[in-house]
Amino acid sequence: MSVVAKNRKAYHDYFIEEEFEAGLVLVGTEIKSIRQGHVQLKDAFISIVNGETWIKGMHIGHYDQGNRFNHDETRERKLLLNRHEIEKLNKAQTLKGYTIVPLDVHLYRGRAKLKIALAKGKHLYDKRQVEKERSIKREIQKSLKGQY
Repeated sequence: MSVVAKNRKAYHDYFIEEEFEAGLVLVGTEIKSIRQGHVQLKDAFISIVNGETWIKGMHIGHYDQGNRFNHDETRERKLLLNRHEIEKLNKAQTLKGYTIVPLDVHLYRGRAKLKIALAKGKHLYDKRQVEKERSIKREIQKSLKGQY
């Protein structure tokens, strides 16, 4: 499994609760462009419409050797999930106030997969607390490394 693109902003802005892996419905030039690494998840989000999950705002650049049949870069793409997974995501989103965020795009056995997660938004003070904990851990590791 090789990670092609990662959404670092999601880990910064949200508490990740539960992760899922979804397939992507793509056209020919899109998968070729993903294999070249021309994917961006920065402003992408996931919505559930009529019992189907869709990712919107995911940018897949044009394929270099593509001709006039190249794809639209930011079109809506359908995600492939089981029915009970879709129902679980929809219930958590509507009743509990969770957000569904994309985490990364990776290739598994030649197929593009999208890791998505149920997430709760962080407040500014939560972000500061996490950063403080990271810096403390970094200082501890630095001091332990100096002792040996």
